[in-house]
This record gives sequence, C-alpha cells and structure tokens, in this order.
Amino acid sequence: MTAADRIAASQPPSAGKLNIDHIAHFVPYIDAASSALELAGFTLTPFSAQSHRLEPGGPLVPAGSGNRCVMLRDGYLEFLTPTADTPIANQLRTAIQRYTGVHLIAFGSADADGDHARLDKNGFTPLPTVALQRQIGTEQGEETARFSVVRVPPGTMAEGRIQYCQQHTPQWLWQARWTAHANGARGLAAVIICVADPQEAAQRYARFTGLLAQPGNDQWRINTQRGALLFVTAEQLQRSLGVSAPALPWIAGYVLTTDDLALTRNRLKAGHCNSRELDAAHLLLELPNALGGLVIFQPAGAALPSLT
Repeated sequence: MTAADRIAASQPPSAGKLNIDHIAHFVPYIDAASSALELAGFTLTPFSAQSHRLEPGGPLVPAGSGNRCVMLRDGYLEFLTPTADTPIANQLRTAIQRYTGVHLIAFGSADADGDHARLDKNGFTPLPTVALQRQIGTEQGEETARFSVVRVPPGTMAEGRIQYCQQHTPQWLWQARWTAHANGARGLAAVIICVADPQEAAQRYARFTGLLAQPGNDQWRINTQRGALLFVTAEQLQRSLGVSAPALPWIAGYVLTTDDLALTRNRLKAGHCNSRELDAAHLLLELPNALGGLVIFQPAGAALPSLT
C-alpha cells in the first residue's frame, strides 16, 4: 500500500464512530478565494461542478454549486460557490449574505443510514439521504467521487449546514499530488463555533452527534475520533484572539496541524498574509474577505489553544 493509499484509507471513521471529515467556506467568487489560498501556501484541487440525485435511483441533476478543495492528510477544507439558480445555490447565497466564511461542518460517517435514524430519533427531522457525486481527474483518467450526505432542514442548526458525509471513494479525493502544501498544513484538528450560549450549543451538538459535551476552563468542547468542536462566545474570541464576530452564530474558523510551524510562519509571511503568533505553539491567520474567518496553526500533537 502506498502512502497515498494509507492516507485515503484512514479518512472514514471506525464503525460506530464519527470524525470531522471537512468544513466548507461559502464564497461568492471562487477565483478570488483561490488566489488567497495559494498566497497562503495551500495546494488546491481543480474546480469541480457538483451534481446529485434527489431520490434513490432518480436522475442525476446539477446541484448549482461547484468547489475547490484543500486536501489534508487528516480531513479537508472545501470552498463552495453558487453557479446557478437552484435551491442549493440559493442556500449558499443566503448564507453569504450573513457573512463570507465557514457555513458547513461535515461529520465523517461510517453509516449514513444509522446516523439518519439517530437524528430522526432525537427530533432533528433529517431530510432524505442524498447521493452526491462529482467528476475528479486522476493521473490515470477521470473518476467519479461519490458520497452519501445526511442533512437536516435549513435552520434546524442555527450555525449553518451541519451534516454527515459518508465517503464511498476516498481514494479519488485524497490523491498524493494534492495533500502536500507549501505551508506545511497537515490536518483538521478542531472547528471553532462562536455562539451566544456555548453550553446550549454544545449540548445540542451532543444530541446531534451522540457524543459527549465536555465543559472545562470556561470552554465547552466535543471530541470526535479525529477532531474537536470548540464552543466559545464572541467575548471570548475578542479577548483571546482580538477578533470580532461579524454575526452570531458564527463558525469562526478552525485549527490546522502543521508539520513545521516555522515553515508555516515563513510561508504566510512570504504571502503577505495577516498572521501573528498567539504563543510558542499557535499561529493565528486572519483570512481575507474573499475567504472569511480565521485559522490557527499548531504543531501536530500540540494541545488545542485555549480561547478563554
């Protein structure tokens, strides 16, 4: 098994477990977003239009959205943009009117149908499971990436599009040519969720995921098999990071691990990015308006930042 095969095989969670598969920025202009990401030292996949089946066995239809991705060795970052006049595209536009930035958290699932059943049991009224797919070029030719996605009705989770994603073809997404980044980025370690009431939000996500909400040091969190959710107030973010929330609730950003924090620091400086050190182990990147939000880089294995 090659290194790329091992990375791809490690993406789905174990049976009965969840991880943070990916997050998604909703952006109005994919070219501007792409330029900003490249300046920060990220490798991007080519643009891909999305399509889906609205019901099992139904016709494949355009979703009205397209994306580029930053594939990490643990999880990935998606950058979604509307491309047509469809319900999915209009949901993106409505979200972007609130703020440009992260509006989607996808929990990696080993059993989308089981997660659908749990959401229904816990009162979240999930929508029918959707079969998504998109074409992806590989070094051997074009392939089809396939996913099963479980969503809840818009507005059910006030923070954004909170969903489950079961990867059926991880080998086509996590290609070796896309998982190396000039800034050393390695993995998605946490998502930062800014809300008025962290306890309420954490306990609601606990019901959504079936995982334990944990209080500690004035910061609620939920740990998955890979990656954590951190729940904070706007006051905590202002105090700890000097960052103001554009709206509430706000999926403020995420924590990425890096192979070499000094390499990351130098690459961001070379790209004239708005970055600064929080402490010896954490580097804050405030993303430009084309992307929205923030990223905290830390060495692999380091403790997550305290945002109190």
